Amino acid sequence: MPNPPGPPSVFMVSLVVCQKCLRLASALQDHQAQMGVGSQYESESLRVKDTQLRASSYKRRGLGPHRGRLNIQSGVEDGDIYDGAWCARHRDKQQWLEIDALRPTGFTGVILQGRSSIWSWDVVHSYKVQLSNDSLVWKPCMNGTEEAIFEGNQDPETPVLSLFNSTVARYIRINPQTWYQNGTEGDICLRAEVLGCTLPDPNNLYPWQTEPPGSKDKLDFRHHNYKEMRKLMRSVNQACPDITRIYSIGKSYKGLKLYVMEISDNPGKHELGEPEFRYVAGMHGNEVLGRELLLNLMQYLCQEYKRGDQRITHLIKETRIHLLPSLNPDGHEMAFKKGSELAGWALGRYTYEGIDLNHNFADLNSVMWTAIELETDRSKLINHYFPIPEMYTSEEAFVASETRAVIRWMQNIPFVLSANLHGGELVVTYPYDMTRDWAPREHTPTPDESFFRWLAAAYASTNQAMSNPNRRPCHNNDFLKYNNIINGADWHNVPGSMNDFSYLHTNCFEVTVELSCDKFPHASELPVEWQNNRESLLVYMEQVHRGIKGVVRDKDTDHGIAGAVIEVEDIDHHIRSAAAGDYWRLLNPGEYRVTASADGYTPSSRTCQVMYEHHPTICDFRLTKLRKQRLTQVLKKGEKLRNNMQLRLRQLRNRKQRVAPKASNRRLDND
Repeated sequence: MPNPPGPPSVFMVSLVVCQKCLRLASALQDHQAQMGVGSQYESESLRVKDTQLRASSYKRRGLGPHRGRLNIQSGVEDGDIYDGAWCARHRDKQQWLEIDALRPTGFTGVILQGRSSIWSWDVVHSYKVQLSNDSLVWKPCMNGTEEAIFEGNQDPETPVLSLFNSTVARYIRINPQTWYQNGTEGDICLRAEVLGCTLPDPNNLYPWQTEPPGSKDKLDFRHHNYKEMRKLMRSVNQACPDITRIYSIGKSYKGLKLYVMEISDNPGKHELGEPEFRYVAGMHGNEVLGRELLLNLMQYLCQEYKRGDQRITHLIKETRIHLLPSLNPDGHEMAFKKGSELAGWALGRYTYEGIDLNHNFADLNSVMWTAIELETDRSKLINHYFPIPEMYTSEEAFVASETRAVIRWMQNIPFVLSANLHGGELVVTYPYDMTRDWAPREHTPTPDESFFRWLAAAYASTNQAMSNPNRRPCHNNDFLKYNNIINGADWHNVPGSMNDFSYLHTNCFEVTVELSCDKFPHASELPVEWQNNRESLLVYMEQVHRGIKGVVRDKDTDHGIAGAVIEVEDIDHHIRSAAAGDYWRLLNPGEYRVTASADGYTPSSRTCQVMYEHHPTICDFRLTKLRKQRLTQVLKKGEKLRNNMQLRLRQLRNRKQRVAPKASNRRLDND
C-alpha cells in the first residue's frame, strides 16, 4: 500500500514482486499481498537480535539501536534503560539506524514510527534508505538520478509505510533527513520495521538463521476476519459434531455475535461433577494472537480426539471446555483492516464505543475493602459472591454490551477456571489486578495467592517463549527475574478487570496471559506461536482438576443443595455449590479442613487431602436439616411424622400456647 500523496520531495515508487514475498504476505490485507508488500523482518517479535541493530550514534543506552523496534513501549519515566525509540546523539543528516539481515534479503519497504514517550514528542518527517552487501559500500534507493526521500511521521504512534523496488542486500540503513526540531530540543528518534524476503545464502554462512521451527500440526495458520472465524468454527463443528457445539453469549455494539465453541463429550449439558473451563481472547481487538491460538486449539482438540490421543480424550471426557476467541470483534475488524504492522499499538484495542473492556467490569474490590474498613465484627463480612452494585446494572450505566454478555455468561455457567488471553508482553498475571489504595502499582494478593502463583507458573513454565532464559525484555519490564509471573496490581493498577470480577462475583479463578511481545504478529509467525503455546494451553486446562470436588446433598432426600457454602480453614475466600449441589475448590497439594453449610442445615466439616496427581480429591457432604426446617418441610408435603418429629411438634405447640397468654397480658397492661 503506497503512501498518500506527499510533498514533491517524497518519491513514490512501484514495487517489484518476488514469489517468496507473496507466500509470506498472508498477515497483511489482500490488497497489500497482491502488491507484494511481503513479510516484515520481525524486529518487533524479537527474532531480530539486538546485535543485528547498529546506529551511527545514540544518546544513552536506553535510547540505543536495540530500542528502535516498531511499537516498542517506554516506561512511565524517560531516562531509564527502557526508553521508547532509538535516538541519535547528534542532530544532523549523517545519522542512521542499521539492520543486519545476516543473509541476502530482497528488501521492499520500511514502516516508521516516532518515539514512544508521554513526555517527549520526537518524530522523523523524512528519510533516505541505503543498502549494502558488506556494510562498507552503500547504495541509496534512487528516484531517477536523485536519491529517493521517503515520507516519515507526523505523530509518534501512527505507523507509516513506504515501499520501494525489491533490492537484494544484506544490510539496510534508515537515514533521517528532516525531523521535528522543537527549537533546539528536538531529537532524531524513530522506531522501525523493515519489510523483506529472505533469499538462499550462496555461501551458507549462517545455516542456523533459517525459518524458525514451526508446528507439524495441520492447522489453519493465518489471520481470520469475523466471517472467516465463523466459517472455521463451523468446519470444526462439522468435523466433530459429537463433541462440539457453537453458541453465542450475546452481540457486540455493532451486532456481531460473540461466538463460543464448547468442547465436551456431552455438549450442551452440565454433567454432575464435571468442571467448567473457559478461555477468553480478543478482549482487546488488536491483540490478535489469542484469537488465532483458540481457533488453533479447537482444531487441534478435534483432530486429536478423532485420532484417539489418550491425553486429549481424557481431557474432553472429564472437562466441559468453552472457547471464546473474540470478545471484541468490532475492535478486531478495525485492526484487521489495517493489517499486521500498520494497526499500530492501540487501533482496535477499544470497542466501537471506545470502551476498554478490561476496565469495564464492576469494581467489587472497592466494595469489599470498604466493607472491611467499616465493619468491626469480621464474622459479619462476606468474602465471596459480592453483589453487583445497582448503579452498574442500570441501562444508563456506561457498560459495554460485550461486558454485559460476559457477566450473564459467568452467572449462567458454574465456571471453575479461566484464562484471559492478551498480547504485547510475555508474562502471566494473577489477581488482584487492582491496588487497594489506588497506587500505580503495589503487590495486592488474594487469599488464594499461593494457588494463583501455581496457576500462573503452570502456564509460564511450559511456554517455550516465556521460559527461554536468553530472551530479552519485550518493552520496559524484565519479567524473567520474576519467572515470568507477577501479581497484576504489582505490574500496574487495573480497576474493573475481568480477573478480579470473576474471583469476587463467581467461583471462577482467572489469570491473564500476555502471549507475545507483538500484539499482531505476522501470519508467518503463527506456527511458531502455536508451538510456543500448545503445551501451555493444555497444561493450564488440566489445572481445573486440582484440589477437591464433591456434591453437597440433603441427608434425608439425597437431593443436591444449590448455593451451599464451601469454606476452607485459613483461606478467607469461600465458594458455593452449583444448581445440582456439585462444587469444585481449587487448592494446592496438602491437607485441609473443609466445612459445608447451607441455610436451614447443620454445617458439616471434614478433612480433605489434596494430592499432586491431576485428579481432584472427592469430598462429598451430606447435610442434616435443622429440626424446625425439617418439620416444616414434612408438614408441607403431608408426609407421616416419625415419633421424634411428633414429639418435636407437641413441644413447639406447647411453647406457642405458653407464649400466647403472656403476650396478651402485656397488651392489657399497656392499655
